Amino acid sequence: MTRVTFFEIARSAAAGAALFASSAAADVPSGARQADVVILGEQHDNPDHHRRQAEWVGELAPAAIVFEMLTPAQADRAADVPRSDAGVLEQALGWADSGWPDFAMYYPIFAAAPDAVIYGAGLPRSAVQNALQTPLSQHPLASRYGLDVPPSEAEQETREAMQDAAHCGALPAEMLPVMVDAQRLRDMMLADVTLTALSDTGGPVAVITGNGHARADWGVPALLAHAAPRTVVFTLLQAEPEGTVPGGGDLTLASPAPERGDPCAVFAD
Repeated sequence: MTRVTFFEIARSAAAGAALFASSAAADVPSGARQADVVILGEQHDNPDHHRRQAEWVGELAPAAIVFEMLTPAQADRAADVPRSDAGVLEQALGWADSGWPDFAMYYPIFAAAPDAVIYGAGLPRSAVQNALQTPLSQHPLASRYGLDVPPSEAEQETREAMQDAAHCGALPAEMLPVMVDAQRLRDMMLADVTLTALSDTGGPVAVITGNGHARADWGVPALLAHAAPRTVVFTLLQAEPEGTVPGGGDLTLASPAPERGDPCAVFAD
């Protein structure tokens, strides 16, 4: 796959909002245009998913964008950085050390709404570990988002099976409930930062996150519905042709899958 340079991305983004609008106008349904919050799911390493996110952001012109990929501290560091220079923005965010896929895939999302306030909802691993020293149900925000009640037995089993599959069966069984709680904690942080962004800016708010957090049955949309039932939320899930996206949303669109190596190779001895 040909690598796009930061210069090429910056140049196309500068041409950008009109280009995004023309390509996305027919794809963005009225439900998304009328929503307070639009959650844009993704498979993290799929460039077409990020391209569509950028197109939708350019079309919707949100007042704020919440990123799963950024911590609040990272978002603060980028507050006064012009979006016109991809390299400067990447450096300000410290993206190269974040562990997320190439910034070249994400930069057009930032550039598509240059005046939107950027919020970070990501939690460093150390913060997750500290938060889970006590049961998630005792977290100060848990009752607001309905996480003071444990998942049903069926949901817990499904979540643990998904965590096991995602980690290629390499985790000890006793770690699976912890991984489920970590996912639920991250859902809660995304929902809470989203409501903060909506309160601060008046919306609309776009949320950039993985499909797992975007699922309507137990992800961020469900937590928002519990905490702020009058908030109008639209969820886009992004699939790949050979797979499905569990959990449901308002709309699911598919894009080709990129070439990938063996995702389980990192767990091999």
